[in-house]
Amino acid sequence: MKIGVLLINLGTPDAPEPRAVKRYLREFLSDPRVVEIPALVWQPILRGIILNLRPRKSAHAYKLVWTKDGSPLAAITARQARALAGAFGPDVVVDHAMRYGNPAIGVRIDALMAAGCQRILIAPLYPQYCGATTATVNDAVAAHLRRLRHQPAIRALPAYHDDPAYITALKETTEAALAALDFEPQAVIASFHGMPERTRALGDPYHDQCLATAHLLSGALGRELTVTFQSRFGRAKWLEPATDATLAALPGRGIKRVAILAPGFAADCLETLEELAIRGRETFLAAGGERFACLPCLNDSAPGLAMLRRLVGRELEGWVAPQ
Repeated sequence: MKIGVLLINLGTPDAPEPRAVKRYLREFLSDPRVVEIPALVWQPILRGIILNLRPRKSAHAYKLVWTKDGSPLAAITARQARALAGAFGPDVVVDHAMRYGNPAIGVRIDALMAAGCQRILIAPLYPQYCGATTATVNDAVAAHLRRLRHQPAIRALPAYHDDPAYITALKETTEAALAALDFEPQAVIASFHGMPERTRALGDPYHDQCLATAHLLSGALGRELTVTFQSRFGRAKWLEPATDATLAALPGRGIKRVAILAPGFAADCLETLEELAIRGRETFLAAGGERFACLPCLNDSAPGLAMLRRLVGRELEGWVAPQ
């Protein structure tokens, strides 16, 4: 009997082209956990306006960060899975999937079962729990299992926002990235993906877990972090302070050298490589900033992979012998 480990991240279009982006956005923005508006109200807006306007703009953004290996998020997640192959013994198969787009969760669960895996660890690579990320992965897994007569045993990796292995990995990569800069930042910003304020009021722990991560990382680094939230969408009130507004305001307060990191992202993606590294830089410099650096995510760095081996290995206890 083999055991499967399925690393899962958010998703990406198959190509930086409007048609592929439209297909991806239709799936992503149709998830009721992502957009908590009744379908009768939301779907006409999505299909009549957003899917006719946004794909071309988003496709341009994807083209700016697309690599020879495809989408950065998909390529990095695949490298993470390959790097973990064999880390937990010969009977553990490590694979990856995307919640939206390809490779799909159901397809990869079927592939693991075809390889003989009767037990599967689902590992959402979201350090902070949120209904729109972690929970929707669990929804997709459950929906696929409902279609199977022969189901595997399932475990799920919990959120790890305050896990010492995660904080240590962030500390090591952040210190190395800051040491490599040719300037000393006056401020270091920790930018997390935003969520509507309403989700916090409804009891989602995401906001508190982001603050906990930032607090622990600040203590580990021995320096203050400015916490912000990015990627606002729509007219609803989102978590604040907003990353773009903060970058625009800092030069006016005399802070003209800034480094920014995104601790909530397990791998670099559109939100880090385009929204922060390109548009964030433009916003900061246009406001009078002088030096700007966007630090890389954990990705498949040595500290990042060591963290994944520890977290996944812990969840596999009882299924496999410690490696």
